[in-house]
Amino acid sequence: MPKVSAVCVPYASYLRVYEPLAAFPEPERTHWVRYSEREDHPSYQDELRRSLRDLLPTPPVPVPVHESSDAFLAYVDGVLCVCPWRTRLRGWQALGALGEQLPGPVLDAVLPPVVRLQTAADYEAWLERNPDARPWIRSATWHVPLSWFVLFTDEERRYEEKAEGEAAAALLRYRTPMVQARRRVARALRALRDTLDEGPLIDGLTDVGRWLEEFHPRSLVELDYGGLVHALPSDHLDEDHSAADVAEGIAALRQGDGESAAAAYARLMERWRTVRARQFAS
Repeated sequence: MPKVSAVCVPYASYLRVYEPLAAFPEPERTHWVRYSEREDHPSYQDELRRSLRDLLPTPPVPVPVHESSDAFLAYVDGVLCVCPWRTRLRGWQALGALGEQLPGPVLDAVLPPVVRLQTAADYEAWLERNPDARPWIRSATWHVPLSWFVLFTDEERRYEEKAEGEAAAALLRYRTPMVQARRRVARALRALRDTLDEGPLIDGLTDVGRWLEEFHPRSLVELDYGGLVHALPSDHLDEDHSAADVAEGIAALRQGDGESAAAAYARLMERWRTVRARQFAS
């Protein structure tokens, strides 16, 4: 049997913000400096495995008892940028969304009502002490929200296919400076509001834009396909240029070309319909 550390946990995508070290107060700043000097750092798969292990006890532990001291790291022009995991906050937020994702009987079987009530009470008490808290990471299962693609261009796309015999997975991600991400959100919202009625794309993009405003202007924004690369064939990943399709559709709307906008949207819907169908495949 493979070791637990070698098991890949699917199937989520991630939108992350890496803030420069100067954005963090002491003593957290010193912690991240020392953390960066370690030889090994956990991956997003390690983070997922830890959260899944907490669901195994009886009763399950839907939110970690202690906050994680781990983070994802990146260097931008030689400057250390940090994306803290903040697993407690993200766990509380994910728990709040479960009611919309699972039928009542299934939810009660996975997380009994008494566990959910206690967890919600803990969250309310925590928020009173941390009213300005926000996560550095957003996640989505079995898809990438279309609003996330607005933040990036196709030139910022990086795809690396797994070599034959390699243990490491393929990688598909986008990275852009915060200033570019904010500018693209603002331009896209103007185009969408001028041509469309309010809807999920506008709502999602507005929400993402507000979230980005919470961070340092010199941050790095990353869209990572994460565990989706384990579920999709290499040809699908290689041909996936969703950010380009989103940009093309918005540009077409801006120019009043509804036909081209509809064609770009149809490509996106077909691509992601195929991905979501794998969620229910036997």
